[in-house]
Amino acid sequence: MLEPFSLLPLALAATGGHVDDYEAQQLIAAGLTLLQRSAPLVRTLAGKRAAILLPTSPAFYTALAASEGRGAVLINPLAAPLEIAYQLADAGVGAVFTNSSLASAVPPNVPRVLLDDAPRSARVVVGGAVRDVDLGSHVGLTIEGDSSATGSDEEAAVVYTSAMQGIPLGAILSHRNLLANARATVQAAENTPGDTVLALLPFAHLFGFTVTGNAPLLAGARVRTMPRFNPARAAELLASGEITQVVGVPTVYRALLAALERRDSARLDGVRLCICGGSPLEMALQDRWFDRTGVELRQGYGLTEAGPVCLFNRADWPNARGTLGVPFPGVDVSLVAGEICVRGDNVFHGYVSGGDRGLQVVDGWLHTGDAARLNEDGTVAFAGVQKPMFTRNGFNIYPREIELALSEMPGVADARVTPQRTDDGELSIAVEVRGAVTEEAVRAWCARRLSGYKQPAVISVL
Repeated sequence: MLEPFSLLPLALAATGGHVDDYEAQQLIAAGLTLLQRSAPLVRTLAGKRAAILLPTSPAFYTALAASEGRGAVLINPLAAPLEIAYQLADAGVGAVFTNSSLASAVPPNVPRVLLDDAPRSARVVVGGAVRDVDLGSHVGLTIEGDSSATGSDEEAAVVYTSAMQGIPLGAILSHRNLLANARATVQAAENTPGDTVLALLPFAHLFGFTVTGNAPLLAGARVRTMPRFNPARAAELLASGEITQVVGVPTVYRALLAALERRDSARLDGVRLCICGGSPLEMALQDRWFDRTGVELRQGYGLTEAGPVCLFNRADWPNARGTLGVPFPGVDVSLVAGEICVRGDNVFHGYVSGGDRGLQVVDGWLHTGDAARLNEDGTVAFAGVQKPMFTRNGFNIYPREIELALSEMPGVADARVTPQRTDDGELSIAVEVRGAVTEEAVRAWCARRLSGYKQPAVISVL
């Protein structure tokens, strides 16, 4: 049985933080009100997980609270309908929290809650019946929580990843996992109530969820969301003096730098911390960012199965460019035959299914499948990926997943996926297909079956 203060949403509501113009407590209260006022929703969630298919926005936290403390599947808004259907079926989802623009990607028979007007109202669609629920009664409702709560070992979130053998696996993160990593982020990033964090990454990605959402809220700070990344608008916000912290992947920083350089000045008044992760960061980009903005670009390392952050160039230490930094607070890191292994309260509880195909935890140590070396100053330098994957724009690409999708296409005899280096140093997807198909048909097939970031850049038909 869950202890009342052991849930992530209640901890986030306890510190006075804000998401855009809404108090976190208001967003969480709206989610709890939704459960109180919609018996059909409670019934459809009974014994099942929830799912959240939303952009980075205040409504995400209303959905999290309305998931009734059970594991919520965090679905990337870029996911294709077939990917969404698989995740919902594999995880046993009872209802999806989404909005009108994304709802068409949800299988028609699956109950959904439209949160276009959250935290004011919601539309619940169950079994063909549509009911509008007024969430206004949450106004003035005080949520009692404890930001220092350890957190329950019950499920809090499920994120699909680790498709090394072609099929994505749902990694299960507990309330304890997510609170431990968020609390460590507060310490390593020195978050305070005076911070305003620009959230440019999807909350469906644990890097965005933990570092740009949960951690600032635990510190009582403000989260400024951007549902769709717009470099020019982001650069404007960074130059306004409103933002104190920005978090992104290398591609985001390249785009921001280009946008800042088009302005009269690239200096960032008010910005004290810039965090980068998700993909290997070239030292040349770190150097260029500092030269133009006067703020260090600090790299970290993590993975979904670890909540996600494990290493970071923390704010209270000199930035060691070209490294992943040092172990995160509360995270033990060991290099075993060059492989990064981690343990701590942040390490996940296994997968929904197919755990033998994913990353393994041995004697409490999560074997990440990533290689590194230890420097004399105690920092860790990335040395490549041992598992069959690569990163593209901060997202993991598993060649076998794309190859398996293509193998189901009529006329395809064989498919091979490889990374291809682009001019800006990023990796793109190259596909070599053997069979009686055309490039156009292959592109159309991938578009229907794979997320936007998994689409091939180069297709060769042999």
